Amino acid sequence: MSDSGTVTSKADRTRGKAARPRLWVTVLSLTAFAILIALGVWQIERRAWKLTLIDRVEQRVHAPAQPIPAPAAWPAVSAANDEYRHVSLEGRFLHDRETLVQAVTEEGPGYWVLTPLQRRDGTQVLVNRGFVPTERRDASTRQGGNPEGQVEITGLLRITEPKGGFLRNNVPQHNRWYSRDVAAIATARGLHDVAPFFVDADAGSQSAQGPVQGPIGGLTVIRFPNNHLIYALTWFALAFMLAGKLFVTFGGGLFRREKARKGFVHEPAGGPDAAARRTGSDAGTIVEQA
Repeated sequence: MSDSGTVTSKADRTRGKAARPRLWVTVLSLTAFAILIALGVWQIERRAWKLTLIDRVEQRVHAPAQPIPAPAAWPAVSAANDEYRHVSLEGRFLHDRETLVQAVTEEGPGYWVLTPLQRRDGTQVLVNRGFVPTERRDASTRQGGNPEGQVEITGLLRITEPKGGFLRNNVPQHNRWYSRDVAAIATARGLHDVAPFFVDADAGSQSAQGPVQGPIGGLTVIRFPNNHLIYALTWFALAFMLAGKLFVTFGGGLFRREKARKGFVHEPAGGPDAAARRTGSDAGTIVEQA
């Protein structure tokens, strides 16, 4: 190329290439943006589902008590369709086969007292009669609070809690229980025809006999974490931050190239108004406008 021709400096070409992001960076950024938006939308959908679930459970809890499902319907009982239903049942407690399950409640640490209820049709249902503190773990300290004969119980239908609690497994052979595992408790206590669920007794649904107070019922905790809106806003915020970065990268590069195009002209070397600057023997001449 002759010195009299219009040329572009190597420095300008280098800056122009640097201003353009690599293709793989662009593809990854756009993919990440799409994923972040999708996660935000998913959390919005999860929030709608959670609000529907909370409303459905609230209706079940406060509805009038209905008889528990018939034995023929037990295989179809599920958390989605039945948990926290307000139910009623009648029978006779088998106090000699009660099971204590470790618990921490608003009353402090202690145990849930799970006692089988023998029904007239021969089936049995585990009833969580309520909470007792550690000092009343021994059944002999609360025998006066155990109702005898036929009783009517109202409470919330609960789904079995298999295997154990958080980081702790049930140890039936040592009578250590950390969850209300209906099948395991039934096996350990020699129960038959047992419902696959248990019932959390309402407060005052069982009449205690004698001067000793029975277990404290009605302590079921119903809590559904609902942080989906916060998660959605977080994902959307990250997406828009990434979009801003992409805009600066692409828009800034275009702006710099446009500014360079308008701010510089190329003239033949040695022109009358030229302030020539060379960086090498084969360098082009860039003339800055006055």
